[in-house]
Amino acid sequence: MSMRKISSLLLLFFISINSFAYVERNLMQNRWTIDDVKIAIVPDRKWVPYPDYSDRDGWDKLTGTMKDIILKDGEKAKAQQWNLVLATDYMEFERTGARTVMEQPYHANVNKLSSLMMAELAEGKGRFIDDIINGVWLFCDMKGWASPAHLNGSQPSRRALPDDSGILIDLVSGDLSALLSWCHYFFKDEMDKVNPYFSHRLKNELKIRTMDPYMENDNYWWQAFNLKPGGLVNNWNPWCNSNVLITFLLMEDNQARLAEAVYRSMLSVDKFLNYNNSDGACEEGPSYWGHAAGKLYDFLQVLSYATNGKINMFDNSMVKNMGEYIVNSYIGDGWVVNFADASAKGDGLSGLIYRYGSAVGSQPMQQFASYLLKSGSKEKYFYSGRDLFRTLENIRVYPQVEAASSVIKHNQTCWYPETEFCYMRSNDGWFFGAKGGYNDESHNHNDVGSFILFHNNKPVFVDAGVGTYTRKTFSSERYTIWTMQCNYHNLPIINGVPQSYGKKFRSADAAFNKGKRTFSLDISNAYAENAGVKLWNRSYTLKQKGGLVIVDKFTINSASSANVVNFLTCLVPDVSVKGIVTVDTGDKKVNMKYDSIRFDVSVDKIDLDDTRLSNVWGSALYRISLTAKQIADSGEYRFVIE
Repeated sequence: MSMRKISSLLLLFFISINSFAYVERNLMQNRWTIDDVKIAIVPDRKWVPYPDYSDRDGWDKLTGTMKDIILKDGEKAKAQQWNLVLATDYMEFERTGARTVMEQPYHANVNKLSSLMMAELAEGKGRFIDDIINGVWLFCDMKGWASPAHLNGSQPSRRALPDDSGILIDLVSGDLSALLSWCHYFFKDEMDKVNPYFSHRLKNELKIRTMDPYMENDNYWWQAFNLKPGGLVNNWNPWCNSNVLITFLLMEDNQARLAEAVYRSMLSVDKFLNYNNSDGACEEGPSYWGHAAGKLYDFLQVLSYATNGKINMFDNSMVKNMGEYIVNSYIGDGWVVNFADASAKGDGLSGLIYRYGSAVGSQPMQQFASYLLKSGSKEKYFYSGRDLFRTLENIRVYPQVEAASSVIKHNQTCWYPETEFCYMRSNDGWFFGAKGGYNDESHNHNDVGSFILFHNNKPVFVDAGVGTYTRKTFSSERYTIWTMQCNYHNLPIINGVPQSYGKKFRSADAAFNKGKRTFSLDISNAYAENAGVKLWNRSYTLKQKGGLVIVDKFTINSASSANVVNFLTCLVPDVSVKGIVTVDTGDKKVNMKYDSIRFDVSVDKIDLDDTRLSNVWGSALYRISLTAKQIADSGEYRFVIE
């Protein structure tokens, strides 16, 4: 092997490692020991920053102008019936792959309990207590609290019905555990007035279902205690750990065991911080930011509360970078950059964003949060579903969010060098986003080198996102789903071959030139060997005025099939004029110019019968395919969008 070839391979190795390296930062355990935790934890739950249930003046002050909204939501919940979750609802996941048959009635029950609890805290007259007790009884009687989609792959039995083969702590069981812990904390005395058995049983169920399993098991994959090289640590880690932390802090009476549990959760969350890139980008996309970086914030904030600020990570630059990603990924008018499974429509989370921004000293986050609040509604702002901690915290900071400046100052360019995300804005209304990376990121799509493009906050070329989750979504059949495939992203099919799934399928030489406003990368390594591609350098240049220029330079060994360059849009394309594809955003016509001598053009309509997609894009998406007229071993393609 030549020295040049060896050097190229070594360079590729180091670039690849940089993009999905697991770095042993161990940020918390390198700052604090378990002895520090033992000393720092505030005893007897006196750290809780909310009034006791009986403190009516405190609750009136806390809820303020939100009180009527909270009571209205509680009364609506009280009027709804509790749902019976049947065995066949669980088994539907095995039979058809549908998750919602079980999850919809179950989540409705959890949300009902959360609303009832908030209403009783706000009013304090006892009229919601009986229904709260009914909810506690209902959940204590359930065989398991985890989702069938998670049970199916995690129970030793590999079945979707909860059985005796092992207790699973997953996202939804953790959420319920934290909610029921708050229920015990606030309403134990009120429940005891009816019958002390309710609080006794609830405490025992939380011990059996969450606290003991967490301390006795190292094999929950999201804990990452047995992480193998190249293993994944995604939003599950801070999400589950934050719920477990709340459960222990509210329910554990033994201070020594409590300190062990808290420190154990810190060791686990360190794994999440080790996995993530220090540039702060969320590889799962903005829709998952609230569950990833947002849940990291929740964990760290609860930890800070419980130790009276003695264990506080908000001075860390990486934690700040992870927060500000959500601001940088906002396009405008509710649209966000949506790589991977993320939706292109943002869901707000203004209270969370403001609190995170306040903690890390980020004015852009605070201003963005205020903007989201003022462009939404109070009803949407205050309620965080089954996450009572976020709901209470949202209410606590509401006056500050409302009073904050809501002026958003967008960065002209934003480059995440480790994650390989690039965003650019122009003076004439364009927003461009593109990615490098590799094809085994969390919630991965085969999309190395893909891009999105908006004009005046209206989508032009898009990433579809993901449809409703089914059994296929997180299985070996994932890439049979069209939204996951390279073929339905803004990417080429090279020599008849689309991109492949796996860590080795990744970008090379990703670079951003701020002066020239150009993002470039070689995507050839994202394709399997049978593509025969030696080089496919794609560059994107966004002009300050004039639009986007895309240039593909390629070299292929013995090409045998014509290249196809695809573009996905939510607008009806007009290809009647040779060399031009025209789409109409409603206030502007956008033209993409291509060489009609070199390409044939065709359009496929993709009907959207999945509401998770159609709620974003409407009834259809359109794939524009430019098929090369000649099979070539090398060449250069140029596309101009203006």
